[in-house]
Amino acid sequence: MAAETRSLTGTVVAITGASAGIGVATARQLVEAGANVVLGARRGERLQSLVAELGDDRAIAVEMDVREPSANARLVEAGLQRWGRFDTMVANAGIGLYGSILDWDDDRIAEMLDTNLGGTVWSVRAAVPHFMANGGGDVVIVSSVAGLRGGGDEAVYASTKFAQVGLAGALDRELRAHSVRVTAICPAGVSTEFAMGTGRQPDSPFLADFLTADDVAHAIVTVLQQPRRVRTTLWSLWSMGQQS
Repeated sequence: MAAETRSLTGTVVAITGASAGIGVATARQLVEAGANVVLGARRGERLQSLVAELGDDRAIAVEMDVREPSANARLVEAGLQRWGRFDTMVANAGIGLYGSILDWDDDRIAEMLDTNLGGTVWSVRAAVPHFMANGGGDVVIVSSVAGLRGGGDEAVYASTKFAQVGLAGALDRELRAHSVRVTAICPAGVSTEFAMGTGRQPDSPFLADFLTADDVAHAIVTVLQQPRRVRTTLWSLWSMGQQS
C-alpha cells in the first residue's frame, strides 16, 4: 500500500532567506508540489527573478530584513492578501561566520545572532497567531547539525543553531495542542553560496562531498506532505560523502 501523503495544492508557504540556496530550492519544489509561495529576503532583484521563473500566479516577493519584526508581519500579510490563507512558515534565513570566538568584530557577530536566532523568533511570532486562529499550520526551522554537535571554529554560529533546535522543541510542546506542527531540519554541510568568504571558498574541495540545496528542500517538502496526524520534530541529514 502506498504511503499516505497530504496534498499541498493551494496551500500558502512563506520562506525567509528565499533569494538563494535552500530557500530557492524549497520554493521550486513547493510550487512543483502545488503550493503558492511568499518569498522573503533582502535581495529584491533575485526575488523578482525567482518570481518570474515560478510564475506570478504562484509566487510573490517581499523584500525584507528578517531581523525586523514588522518585516516578518508584512511577509505573512502578503500571503493572506494574495491568497486569503496562510499555512506554513519556513524560517530559513541565516548567515555563517566561521572562525574562533575572537575572529569577527562585534557588529558581524551581532548580525549573525540577530539573523539566525532573532529572525527565526520574529518569523514564528508573525505566523503563529494566524495558525492558532485558523485551526493549525506548520513551522519549519532550517537549523543545522551544528545545533546538535558544535564543532571547532564555529562556536557562535553553533550557539545560534542550538538555540533554533531548542526553540523548535519548546514550540512543539507549546503549539501541538493548537494543531501547529514544528520541525527543525538539521542538515550537515550544504553546497551553496552560504558562508562564501566567511569560512568557505568556491574552490573549497570539501564542497563536493556536501548535500545539495535540493536534498534539504526535499526534506522540507516531505515533512509538509505528511498527513496532519503525523509530526516530525527533528530531521538530521548528511551526505554519504561527508564524515559525521
